[in-house]
Amino acid sequence: MVTLQRGLIILPPPVIQWFEELEPQPLIEAVPDPAGAAVFSADMVVGFCKSGSLASERIGNLVEPVVELFRRAHAYGVRRFVLLQDTHHPQAPEFQAFPPHCVRGTEEAATIPELMDLPFSRDFVIIEKNSLHPALSTGFDRWLELHAGLHTAIVVGNCTDLCVYQLALHLRLRANALNQDHFRVIIPANAVDTYDVPAEAAEASGALAHPGDFFHQVFLYHLALNGVEVVQELL
Repeated sequence: MVTLQRGLIILPPPVIQWFEELEPQPLIEAVPDPAGAAVFSADMVVGFCKSGSLASERIGNLVEPVVELFRRAHAYGVRRFVLLQDTHHPQAPEFQAFPPHCVRGTEEAATIPELMDLPFSRDFVIIEKNSLHPALSTGFDRWLELHAGLHTAIVVGNCTDLCVYQLALHLRLRANALNQDHFRVIIPANAVDTYDVPAEAAEASGALAHPGDFFHQVFLYHLALNGVEVVQELL
């Protein structure tokens, strides 16, 4: 049972224990065949990692582990890197729920330079999206159809409870619907995160509170309940 107090949300013990017991896993063990794997990144863009109305320090701290995982995966032999990125219409309906962000043609919608500076960035596939979902009115499912031999998806980025959740769950549920029982979705918990808005700050601004640790752990737990493999880190 979740305990609610003013300004505080206490996770139920099973979720806390599950999260604390996550273990790192060597990439070579998690992905025995790199030729059939891909790294999928959600929203590692300037507007969330560096500057803009939705940028946050927690998300900015993802830059190093995500870039390092890209390097490690490429050195291991992974050659597919797909970047799902907010690239919003200036009048996107999403702006009724969130402040305007990552508008097409602005710096906020650009991939973070730390990823683009990687020597293999020319191989990135960038798929623009106008919502939290990776496949609604995008070419993502078409890309997946063209890479039918893919058997392992590594998901990184932000936010755990928003675009990461939609991306990982879409990959898992699509594979379920197609009876692809060999298909795996893996999330390294250290390479995903969500933003934090404490109750006091939310009350002062008139917004809704967004407890980052709570949503990060609960949504990872829910993904695990749906067959997504969550590890502490891919080494």
